[in-house]
Amino acid sequence: MKGFRSFILRGNVVDLAVGIVIGAAFTAVVNGFVSAFLTPLVGLATGATGDMSRKTFTAGAIKFPYGAFVNAAISFLLIASALYFLVVLPINKLHERLAPHQDVQAPKRDCPECLSPVPDQARRCASCTVSLPAVPAQAGETTQRAG
Repeated sequence: MKGFRSFILRGNVVDLAVGIVIGAAFTAVVNGFVSAFLTPLVGLATGATGDMSRKTFTAGAIKFPYGAFVNAAISFLLIASALYFLVVLPINKLHERLAPHQDVQAPKRDCPECLSPVPDQARRCASCTVSLPAVPAQAGETTQRAG
């Protein structure tokens, strides 16, 4: 069961499910909402009357259907925001909750010889094997280490 859960929660499987199933089902609803409510409001705000999605402008002998583009752009923005807030954010929160926590890295200092990073409590550099000076004990520490 754990393997199946890992497979389902992998990013590409979730993205595929979002893109095909939820996106296809939600597109018809959003397109209907945009054409019935939002496009007429855009037309009202711009002073256009009638069906805004059928609006065009002509340059020379060519007609440019800008109303259809406005309709498609509004639909895209609504679908993208709905998918983000209803699917992507919850999946990301689920991943954060189920993901193993990373171990805290030990504080590091630079080796005085080769300048490679070494843990504060190391006695020798792993790169150049030089003996490192002792780190002064910080307030609250009870153990002293011998060099």
